Order: sequence, then C-alpha cells, then structure tokens
Amino acid sequence: MSVYVIALGVGILLGVVGQMLLKAGADGGETIVKQFLAPQSIIGLGLYFAAAVCYMFALRKIPVSVAFPSVSLSYVIVALLAFWLYGEALGWQKGAGIALICAGVFLVTRPA
Repeated sequence: MSVYVIALGVGILLGVVGQMLLKAGADGGETIVKQFLAPQSIIGLGLYFAAAVCYMFALRKIPVSVAFPSVSLSYVIVALLAFWLYGEALGWQKGAGIALICAGVFLVTRPA
C-alpha cells in the first residue's frame, strides 16, 4: 500500500472525525456564534483542514477520478456513527444508499 493511499484514508478519517465534532459543537450552543466557537467546532474545522492537506498529498499520485469518489466513504462512516452515537434513523433507504456508495467506490477503484 502506498503512502498516497494511506494519506487518502487518513484524510477520509480526519474528515469523519471533524464532521462528528462539528455535530457535537452544533448541539452544544444556543446561538450560531456559540456553536462556531465551541471547542469541538474549532477542532472539527482544524481536522477538516488536515483532511484537505492529506487529500491534496494523495492527489499527487492518485487520479482525482478515483480519489474523489473514494471520499464518499466518509458518508457511509458518518451515517453509521450518527446511528450509533446519536440514535439517528438508519432505515432500508439509507442502508441501500450506503450499499450503493460502497459498490460505486469498489467499482471506481478497480483497475481498468
């Protein structure tokens, strides 16, 4: 596994953690200013920046036509974490969407 693939994976995971922290920050404030200044929100935004750096590094060797669709795995992980951590619904439609995303990523990452 190349360092570029690892960077892409780390970028995806940093984006996921950043998203979950933004959710935590949004839940903790009564106003948009308090939400934005919550420590979770600030850390979440920092992780988004770190994710972008990892993604840019990965793009040095991974075609954008493969890298960008791979980032959609973050949707899958966030949906599962939202179900587990926040009790958000995960019905058959979301399950089907998750399956389609996974199938799509599988297909675009296969060699031609």
